[in-house]
Amino acid sequence: MTELRFDERVAVVTGAGHGLGRQHALELAARGAKVVVNDLGGDVHGGGASSGPAQEVVDEITKNGGQAVADAGNVATEEGAQGIVQSALDAFGKVDIVVNNAGILRDRSVKNMSAAEFDAVIAVHLRGSFLVARAAWSHLRDQGYGRVVNTSSPSGLFGNFGQANYSAAKMGLVGLTKTLALEGAKYGVKVNAIAPVAYTRMTEDLFPPEFAGKLGVELVTPLVAWLAHESVDVTGETYSVGGGRIARVFVAEGPGFAKKDGLTIEDVRDNWQQINAETPYIVPKNIGEQTSATFEALK
Repeated sequence: MTELRFDERVAVVTGAGHGLGRQHALELAARGAKVVVNDLGGDVHGGGASSGPAQEVVDEITKNGGQAVADAGNVATEEGAQGIVQSALDAFGKVDIVVNNAGILRDRSVKNMSAAEFDAVIAVHLRGSFLVARAAWSHLRDQGYGRVVNTSSPSGLFGNFGQANYSAAKMGLVGLTKTLALEGAKYGVKVNAIAPVAYTRMTEDLFPPEFAGKLGVELVTPLVAWLAHESVDVTGETYSVGGGRIARVFVAEGPGFAKKDGLTIEDVRDNWQQINAETPYIVPKNIGEQTSATFEALK
């Protein structure tokens, strides 16, 4: 079988000093990519800053014969995001791949969560992914090629107690992914998202230690590498991945209930079972398809 390579490709990986991001950077570099290893160097809550973690990954890549540079910019600021992409341009002359992986946690139930704790998580996960993608976007468009991989989460897709900030950001990334995919389609830019389950610094308090081997980061990276490869033929999709299992996750709409001559609250009550029916469902590719389905039902 032909080995999938990234020779002459330049990849930016955010949050690449530890865990998933580190593994993504190492794998892409091992397969020929030139990598910008971005990491602010803080703890899982976003505290502290150090260029050490990013540089350590760069040193490992170069020791193994690869090419990489470190960047300690903050994805949540416009200056930081622009600087990350500029690091790729300065070191390697272009950017082909963006892997948005940087993230922090500020877990707390809603009644105890401050607005600052909510904003901080949104800033890194959602705003940060937007800012880095936007910083790279004109370069990807102009060269007629690009791959963007965003990192969502099962917490965003399905909810999780104590993570209102995190889950809101992660579901927001699904919408961002779909819209960027639409905007990049005619320019050869494909954008997809993953929802990983892995044993990392951010999840070690959620999973027992014996799960470390079963949910290793190395079981997530192959999907990221595939979605970052020139051969990938999908865009706007989200995939759950963990423990060696990968599955497409999609936003679907059930058959619903339609009434042409006005709608009352009693109509909603009396047809509640049909409104909540799950099959047969449709999976609209964009808002136009969803709206068309609604109009069709009302004919």
